[in-house]
Amino acid sequence: MADRKKPEVRFKKNCIFCKKNIEIDYKDVDLLSKFLSSKKKILSRRSSGNCAKHQRKLAKEIKRARFLSLLPYLLK
Repeated sequence: MADRKKPEVRFKKNCIFCKKNIEIDYKDVDLLSKFLSSKKKILSRRSSGNCAKHQRKLAKEIKRARFLSLLPYLLK
């Protein structure tokens, strides 16, 4: 009886980049900031709902924007 598990409820999240055919660019700071947490960390695929291809591209563009001081590395 101790090994009872609750049924997992999973919601299917769809990648907005696949749906709306949006191009990811480091200069689009408003779009990139939607995928950052309150502490300015990059959100995971599970919480953002992106596919693997677009999550990799998104992370690369966020890092590029941080390097060019368009986005902060962390929130103090």
